[in-house]
Amino acid sequence: MYTKSVNIMNIFTKKIMDIKKITILGGKGKDGTKEKVDSFSLKMGDIVSIVGPTGCGKTTLINDIELFANLNTPSDRQILINDEPVPDDLTFDPAKHPIALISQHTNFLSDLPVGEFLSIHAQVRGAQNIEQVVNETIEFANQLTGEAIIQGTAMTELSGGQTRSLLIADAVIIGNSPIILLDEIENAGIHKTKALELLKNYEKIFVFVTHDPTIALLSDFRIVMKNGAMQKIIASNPEEQQVAEKLKMMDDTILQFRSLIRKGENINQAYAGNFLQQTNYSTL
Repeated sequence: MYTKSVNIMNIFTKKIMDIKKITILGGKGKDGTKEKVDSFSLKMGDIVSIVGPTGCGKTTLINDIELFANLNTPSDRQILINDEPVPDDLTFDPAKHPIALISQHTNFLSDLPVGEFLSIHAQVRGAQNIEQVVNETIEFANQLTGEAIIQGTAMTELSGGQTRSLLIADAVIIGNSPIILLDEIENAGIHKTKALELLKNYEKIFVFVTHDPTIALLSDFRIVMKNGAMQKIIASNPEEQQVAEKLKMMDDTILQFRSLIRKGENINQAYAGNFLQQTNYSTL
């Protein structure tokens, strides 16, 4: 079981920026009308989901955040850090950029082994104990993916789920990015509820673009999108948290059966009935 090192945030000599919060100032939707959400702020430790139907502008919103939009994108949104406009060097200098975006489409051009790739990144980031950081990154990633990632495997040989898991772990541990944007991670075949559990251990801002009800309900709040515009913000409440826990049990059950099928096991009604009874599936 992965446990975050107490001093994990102190193993890097290079610090990006002391970000306490970011603020998104609303702009306009696809039809040019003003967004119903004038502004909202995210503080360190917040987990927010962006929800809405396909084509509603979810990805556009996280792109605005990633680019530090300053009234210079089609949405006319503006992003502030600590209530101030974003300095140009944060926007244009990759070494200082405090945001990591894990997109739906991830392809590695490097065929370096995983361990060597992570080692180089850790050196660039100024890590003091390269081996420890690489091991923790892979250990983190392997809790999210069905097939374990091996250090000697070439980056180009990783599956989609392994790739997304490794990028999330890399952004959290090696990149140490204070703001992490994740675009529909549920489509990568990773253990999404486990990812949420692990991410909540870190004082970072996590923004999920998602169609998944479990991720949405386990977030601190969610932004509802329609026609390219922010419509409203819904804060999580105790009743929704209870529903989320039931959905999580359902997800874990599906993952269990998926694992058995991948291993070539035969699933009969007796086994399924016993398993579902043991997991109190009937109470969901």
